[in-house]
Amino acid sequence: MRRKNALLKMSALAFTILFGAVAVTAQTTVTKFIDSANMDLTVKPGDDFYSYASGTWIKNNPVPAKETRWGSFNQLRDFNINAVKTVLEKAVANKTTAAGSVEKRVGDFYTAGMDSVAIEKRGATPVTFYLERINKIKDAQGLVVEISWLRKMGLSNPLYGFFVGQDRKNVEHMVPQFSQGGTTLPDRDYYLKNDGRNSAIQDAYKKYITTIFTLVGVPQEKAQQNASTIFELEKKLAAAQWSRVEMRDPYKTYHKFLVADFSKTTPGINWQQVLVQLDVKGEDSILVNNPSYFKVIDSLLTAVPADEWKVYLQWNVLKAAAPHLSSGFVEANFTYNQVLSGQKVQTPRWQRISQLTDGSVGELLGQLYVKEYFKPEAKARMAELVSNLRKAFASRIQQLDWMGTETKQKALAKLAAFRPKIGYPDQWKNYDGLVISADKYFENVVNVGRWNYEFMISQLGKPVDRERWGMTPPTVNAYYSATLNEIVFPAGILQFPFFDANADDAVNYGGIGAVIGHEMSHGFDDNGSKYDADGTLRNWWTEEDRTKFDAKTKALGAQFDAYTIQDTIHVNGKLTMGENIGDLGGLNVAYEAFKMTMQGQSAQLIDGFTPDQRFFLAWAQVWRGNILAPTAAQLILTDSHSPGPYRTIGAPVNMDAWYKAFNVQPENKLYKKPADRIRIW
Repeated sequence: MRRKNALLKMSALAFTILFGAVAVTAQTTVTKFIDSANMDLTVKPGDDFYSYASGTWIKNNPVPAKETRWGSFNQLRDFNINAVKTVLEKAVANKTTAAGSVEKRVGDFYTAGMDSVAIEKRGATPVTFYLERINKIKDAQGLVVEISWLRKMGLSNPLYGFFVGQDRKNVEHMVPQFSQGGTTLPDRDYYLKNDGRNSAIQDAYKKYITTIFTLVGVPQEKAQQNASTIFELEKKLAAAQWSRVEMRDPYKTYHKFLVADFSKTTPGINWQQVLVQLDVKGEDSILVNNPSYFKVIDSLLTAVPADEWKVYLQWNVLKAAAPHLSSGFVEANFTYNQVLSGQKVQTPRWQRISQLTDGSVGELLGQLYVKEYFKPEAKARMAELVSNLRKAFASRIQQLDWMGTETKQKALAKLAAFRPKIGYPDQWKNYDGLVISADKYFENVVNVGRWNYEFMISQLGKPVDRERWGMTPPTVNAYYSATLNEIVFPAGILQFPFFDANADDAVNYGGIGAVIGHEMSHGFDDNGSKYDADGTLRNWWTEEDRTKFDAKTKALGAQFDAYTIQDTIHVNGKLTMGENIGDLGGLNVAYEAFKMTMQGQSAQLIDGFTPDQRFFLAWAQVWRGNILAPTAAQLILTDSHSPGPYRTIGAPVNMDAWYKAFNVQPENKLYKKPADRIRIW
């Protein structure tokens, strides 16, 4: 899954986790990392490798009512969130913790969130102050001031995005950045296309808005008018936005302005004043990803009546607050999301608050988590694997037949400059100044938002902090940051059964090895390859080599464009390009590293499978899973990753070793002629 982080440009793996089965005998317990009981051996691997590897497991593991999809990743995520719950409950139960200690602060945040009785009593009271503030706005300038104030409070992000991050063309400099935004539905197409599914989602969204406004005392008829006003205004914002594919282009989205010059493009918005309102001082330039969007919102600020804008701002407060208010708000929020995802029942409160605690004070919680659930030997083994994968990647670069010597040398320099981070930060955030109370849940949430904002602003004028992490330790994922040129593997993904010191190399290289290779390959995907060894957005390719690379990525895009879900919905090969290159490069590099091991050079069978078969089956079982139809349809629009079945086969069908391992022949459905197999890294 791609995780947005205002301070870090990164590509996330959204990796699923391999689960082995446990066979119990009278004498011992043996883990079967590749279990044929999970497979469908009636299917030929060359016809349907996804079903062959995981068909029985898929049949026997439907999506639970509280989930929108269920696979190996979700199982490990479930294990981890229960581990987090255990850590939190232990912190709450310890009555001897000192004020200000890690345990006390984490425990108080969780306690407040779990006190549903107190939350119910307060009803809508926590947001009344914010709604009344907005009602006092008199004109467009007042709107702009209020938008900045709401953002500083960490409560909501109306109209546009704002963050502080590295300048892609001057990576040692942190710079204020503005981005398109302002909408609520998951993608602009939900506003702009009126087919059956989108119409149902639009209706559900308007009903959600209406319900929330009635819960704060707005009469039904007025609440319905508010819903119409908000939808039509957000539709105008959506029409001004660029598509997700366009937003992937780091050059198209890089526009540096002197603040005074940017203000000339928006006569109704003085960005020098806005920066002051945002507590940004001493900065003379900014980055803007879509300048045309800001021209549109500038015109809308005067064309749309102030009363309509006030309704829009109130909605931004209410939608941000709804999950943290009394049950009526929470249920309305879930009912709306049900239409988007198809989820049957609400996620249990303990799980929601555990996830929120991790997302809010993750480097406090993470300190407790790694003490209980992360083994030092896992970090040492990961360091060894990263080293092996780096050597294999270097070998593959040197052997490329389509890349010239000059570009190869620069690619090798970039690979050598990769910095791996494993497990958890060496320097923890301490959240100094963050106020957490055991009896003020909503205030805790707002305080976290405000603290994060102030911390972000504090990075201006300082050297880039290369010790910071973009994910918390319990996260079951990994990422690559282009501007930092680093690969990061949180503790959550480095544990059984995805990664196990007792597993054979085929399983570890097909699993965590492919994760490492995937993240390394992001540095050389269609976007990552535009950044050099320093993380700077700067071309390091010869024109001839870039042309050859683009031709290969075009062929990979066509391969994925041809895949469909629900019969007619096509995968977007351009949107998923970076992740597909990551999978193709990552699996190839992992395989090459695996062949350097003793097992990789042997033919010894384990549980009836050769080493190469186990390697590819480990990869395939990573992506097994079931998904609700509404969620699948939404992810095709919004997710930069291809669906699991196509991640399973997308890379192997381009690898000669897979054909040899499973004796795949021209008559098999997945067969590609050797000349058609795509080889990039």
